[in-house]
Order: sequence, then C-alpha cells, then structure tokens
Amino acid sequence: MNFTDFNINSPLLNALTDLGISQPTTIQEKAYPVVMSGRDMVGIAQTGTGKTIAYLLPCLRQWKFTKEKHPQILVVVPTRELVIQVVEQVEKLTTYMNVRIVGVYGGVNMIRQTPLVVAGVDVLVATPGRLLDLALNGSLKLKSIKRFVIDEVDEMLNLGFRPQLVRIIDLLPAKRQNLMFSATISEELKDLVHDFFVEPIEIEAAPTGTPLENIKQIGFRVPNFYTKVNMLEFLLNNHPEFSKVLVFTSTKKLADALYDKIAHKFPEQFGLIHSNKSQNNRFESMRGFKESEYRVLIATDIVARGLDISDVSHVVNFDVPEVPEHYMHRIGRTGRADKKGVALTFITKADKENREAIEALMNRKIPMAAMPVEVEVSKELTMDEMPQVKMKNVLVSMPKKEEGGEAFHEKKGKNLKVNMKIRRKESMRLKYSKPKTRGQKKN
Repeated sequence: MNFTDFNINSPLLNALTDLGISQPTTIQEKAYPVVMSGRDMVGIAQTGTGKTIAYLLPCLRQWKFTKEKHPQILVVVPTRELVIQVVEQVEKLTTYMNVRIVGVYGGVNMIRQTPLVVAGVDVLVATPGRLLDLALNGSLKLKSIKRFVIDEVDEMLNLGFRPQLVRIIDLLPAKRQNLMFSATISEELKDLVHDFFVEPIEIEAAPTGTPLENIKQIGFRVPNFYTKVNMLEFLLNNHPEFSKVLVFTSTKKLADALYDKIAHKFPEQFGLIHSNKSQNNRFESMRGFKESEYRVLIATDIVARGLDISDVSHVVNFDVPEVPEHYMHRIGRTGRADKKGVALTFITKADKENREAIEALMNRKIPMAAMPVEVEVSKELTMDEMPQVKMKNVLVSMPKKEEGGEAFHEKKGKNLKVNMKIRRKESMRLKYSKPKTRGQKKN
C-alpha cells in the first residue's frame, strides 16, 4: 500500500514526496483510518516504527483553516527534545499548508514563549508542565482543541506526569478526539484510558519486546567500569565503522563519569546529554550528533524514547538497564528505515538478573562474544563496585538509670505556701505573743 491509496490531499502528498516517503509503516497504515473516523485510539508500537507521522498525518488531513488564534491540535510529549522533533516533523509535513506551529517546554523563560502562543497557533506541541503554566496564567486557551495526542505516554507516567495530564484533560473541551501512543501497556496507563477515553480502539504494530530483525545484537562480558572504558576506547580506535555511536548509561552520574574518563582522548568527538545539563547544552549536543559533528553521544535512557536520530551506526549499552523495555528502546535507535544496525552490551556479573529479564522479554538470547585480548582488564573499582562490608546490627541495651534522691531540699516553714489565710486574732497573737482582747465583759 502507498500513501496515494489513502484519502490524503495534495499538500500533504507533496510534502511526503519531498521527504522521500511513499509507503506507510504498519502503525501508520493501521492508525490512519481509525484517526480519520474520529474514534479515540490507543496505539502500541515500538520505537522507530513511525508513530509521529502515524498521528500527525490524519490530524493534519482533518485540520481546517480558521481565524481563531487558539490551537485545534494539541500534542503532549515528555521531553524538550521530543517537542523540537515533533515541531520539525509538523513543519516538514505542512510545507504546502498555512499552518501555525508552536512548541513550548520548560527550562527557558516563559516570557519568550508567551508571545508565540498569544499571536496564534494551530498545532501546539508541549511538555505537560509548561503547557499548564501557559494555560493557568491565561496566555493559552484550550477551548478549541479538537484532537488531543499524548505521545510516549508510558515514559510520561514513569516520570510522574500523571497529575499534570489529568489537570490538562480537565481543561480540554468535552467534545474532542483522544489519541495515545505508547511502546508498552501498564496498569497505570490502562487506568488513564479507562477514566478519560471513550471506547478507544487499540491498534498494535509489534508486540512489546519483539526485537528488530535488522539489528545485530552482541554481548561482551566486561568486569568493571574502567575495563568498560578501555573496551569502548579500543572499539573507537580500531573500528572506523563506528562512525555514529550512541552510548547509553542508566544514570546521570555514570554518564558524567564516562565522559570525564574518555572524552579528552577523542577531542571534539564526544557529546553528553542528560536532564541535569542546561537547555542550550542539550540542544547543542543533540544538534551536533544529528549533523555528525560528534562521533559519539553519551546519553541517559530518556533520550531513547521517541527521538528520531538517523544513521546511528552503533548503539552501546554501557550498562544493562534494570527495566527490560529500556533495552528495546535503546537498541531501536539504530537499524532504522530498513538499514542495518549493531547493538553492543557490556555485561558484568551483577547484571545477570537484568540480562535474563531482557532475554525473557525478547524470547531470545543475547549472543555473546569474547572481549578482545588487546583490551586491558582494569583491577581498579569504583565506589559502587567495591564489595560492601555487611556488619551485624547488634542492638546494645542501655544501662538502667539509677534512682536518685530528692532534687530539692525542703522549704523553710515561713516559705511554705500552706493555708496562707490568717485570721486577725491569730495575727495579733503572733505579733504580741498573746491575743489582744478588750477585757472581760461585766455582767
């Protein structure tokens, strides 16, 4: 099937032709008629299957020109980088259309984004927090939203955005179409769909955990952090085919440590991106890697979600992720658009359970290969890798407190506040040592 078989107008078809896209992917083919029907929909598909075009194409096909300044299409995504990517995709698809697109996200001054929204927008792409900021201060009106899209919703829930999503949904008009796209289905996601969607149709492009056939997976048994650094350095020095390498770490701390140990050995070839980096740094690192200015980009798992980075030759899992689905999202960054890709994973003894969970999800083993003999095996360990000394938690009973004597001495009689009321007769007796009388009355 080609896009010409769909009910697509000429401006969109011309834009697809310019992009060199003629045949829809599985998720695009399944999603288009459902979205066009106006029904609510939940789309389940792996990363790299074309989810963005799957919802943008039918939404833009149904968009109609209006003089209103308020958006008709709202797309909510979890990260700033995804906002930029979706905005770029909308701009490419609307080359021959007069559509106003605005992307808003946190990390920058809201004063710069407010005029863009107030001036008028047809398609708004936003992160949840900044969207609420603009809506609650009155800069943005959501009363004209006809299609509401939540992309990468599973990652959004993992990041704790459910309260913001519920608040956003409460601000939307009751009559609207809800579209949700996710790589996995969780109980929390099911609850969200049950509460806010109306009889949604569920479509699935590929079951979660289905490995992409054009990605070659290789595992290496590597004992520790410093040996992993030596292994990565060896691969980059001796294999020129490692031309565009995406290296994933599970934590920001590990990403920083790896960058500090290896980047200076490859001047101006390494980029680093994670949530603690400044907005400009994140955008510059992503731009440099996309445009092949950087040979290697070190990133945390959040970058693996939804970002379309073309021509990634190799993905290196510097550590094994604790969440099996994250492994699928990582390796899905290579082998895109029917191209071949390679995913390497550095596995330690401590990764045994995580590796087994990934293999159970994929229903296949990760092929193992011997570490090259030229790679130096380091004996140095990081603080996290050092053996933990376990000590018994012995509860020591406290000695009993000895009972002491009185804390204060007895007060003197004159200071005792007892029966302070003294009759006049008693007062006279105390003063004159005998009662004062007027004498004996005479009969």
